[in-house]
Amino acid sequence: MPELPEVETIKNELVPWVVGQSFTKVTISDAKVVCGCSAKEIRRGLIGPKIEELERRGKYLIFHLSNGRSLIIHLRMTGSLLLDSGEDTRYARALFHLSNGHRLVFSDRRRLGKMWLVDDAHTVVCKLGPEPLDKRFTPRILRQRLSRHHIPIKAALLDQCIVAGIGNMYADEALFAARIHPLRKADHLLPAEVRTLHNNIRRVLRTAIDSKGASVDTYIRPQGELGTAHFDFMVAHRGGEPCPVCGGAIERCVVQNRGTYFCPRCQPLHHRPLT
Repeated sequence: MPELPEVETIKNELVPWVVGQSFTKVTISDAKVVCGCSAKEIRRGLIGPKIEELERRGKYLIFHLSNGRSLIIHLRMTGSLLLDSGEDTRYARALFHLSNGHRLVFSDRRRLGKMWLVDDAHTVVCKLGPEPLDKRFTPRILRQRLSRHHIPIKAALLDQCIVAGIGNMYADEALFAARIHPLRKADHLLPAEVRTLHNNIRRVLRTAIDSKGASVDTYIRPQGELGTAHFDFMVAHRGGEPCPVCGGAIERCVVQNRGTYFCPRCQPLHHRPLT
């Protein structure tokens, strides 16, 4: 957390407040958050130029500045970007004052989030795979990328170099919708299965964006509201509960050190042809 739908929601909700504005003051209270330069360099480099665009790439937020540089933020597990937060800011790692009088708080309880100020955003995000909601991301592209990896399909979906932005929750949901066991090998999926998985990845992500992301842990939107995507989860975070399709118990296993939820009846480990 946050995953693609949460980061997309944050981007969408911040755009009206930050695009066209400039940073007037930057306070960094935790130097650990800064990558590639010093906190002093970030404070000095952000003051002045306007924010021309706010972009999401995978799970990264990219503030494109009028001087050609970019501020990049990755929220990792517990990070939030809060607008005019009046709440306890003891977890604030950085504070950005904007020219319109608003302020943006980078809050992160576990101190895992990172930010960069770079001349070229590509240097940070260059290894990311294709965007799953991009029209150029086709079933053929997904099949090509999966065919190179003899690893569990769940691990492949979590690999940001294969496909960008899909995280733990939405990988579980997409695999359940596609009726694919999370331990099936990525390079063993049949073309029909890849097409079904491709369609469900896109559907699950779009549905979650429509619901403003999932507030199952620490995720909150910039103005403090919660997302509601988790109310529609079929298997994610529902270990031991009955499967909404077959009634069997949803099970949990660990893939790549991540809790993974699936229905062993609906998602058999041993392949059976799609009908």
